Amino acid sequence: MLKAVFAATAALALAGQAAPPAPAIQLYAFECGKLQEDLSWYSDTFRFEGQKREFVAGCFLIRHPKGVLLWDTGLTPDLIGKPTPEQSLAATIPDRLKALGLTPAAVTYVGISHYHADHTGGARDFPNAELLIGARDWEALRALKDNHPRAAPLAHWRGGKGKMQAIPGDHDVFGDGAVQMLAMPGHTPGHTALLVKLPRTGAVLLSGDEYHFRENRALLGVPKFNTSRAETLASHARFEEIAKVLKAKVIIQHDARDLALLPAFPKAAE
Repeated sequence: MLKAVFAATAALALAGQAAPPAPAIQLYAFECGKLQEDLSWYSDTFRFEGQKREFVAGCFLIRHPKGVLLWDTGLTPDLIGKPTPEQSLAATIPDRLKALGLTPAAVTYVGISHYHADHTGGARDFPNAELLIGARDWEALRALKDNHPRAAPLAHWRGGKGKMQAIPGDHDVFGDGAVQMLAMPGHTPGHTALLVKLPRTGAVLLSGDEYHFRENRALLGVPKFNTSRAETLASHARFEEIAKVLKAKVIIQHDARDLALLPAFPKAAE
């Protein structure tokens, strides 16, 4: 009888305990558009001639005690309800964030891996956020005319209306080593990847466009339109060494198979 009383008391005590708090750093992943791509552009050794594939535009939100980072912003919201044969978008980033109880004003930083329009398209919805972008990419953008397709998505910051940092190398976003932009030039002059160290999952390495799909990573392939083959190969080597040393989970942002390695939004990797 006494054992039963103790068991019941223990059960009540456990039931009354609050759920353990969420880890201080959380990573959310979601799709910010789909693209139909001719893979012949993604190998300067002609490896994928005649092949096509659907890419996703992966976007990522990192919650940290010191703020919120949105990493890459996918395709332009202008595609909502107006898809083209090559591109489509099902929901804007602000609409996605409603599932987390967040508004654009909650985003502290918008980090851009590089200046291509499938990574900058949704940035305009976050005018109060501080823009983080590789310095050499920023220089290239500044040299373009205001109406250029690559300049227009970041017009708010190019016009001096928003706070921004042009990052010359690596950058520790929150100052504690948990979220780091890593200089990986080659795809564009100021291209960067993102390293996120999570309390439970461990290191996660977000590719930017270091690679576009798994098969090209396996070949250490170089797209024809990259700005520097030599820099691309050097960045490939650095990326792979970091992934090996940290035993990082690599997420190729355009590959739906990799996006699926993270919890389905609105769940978070912790």
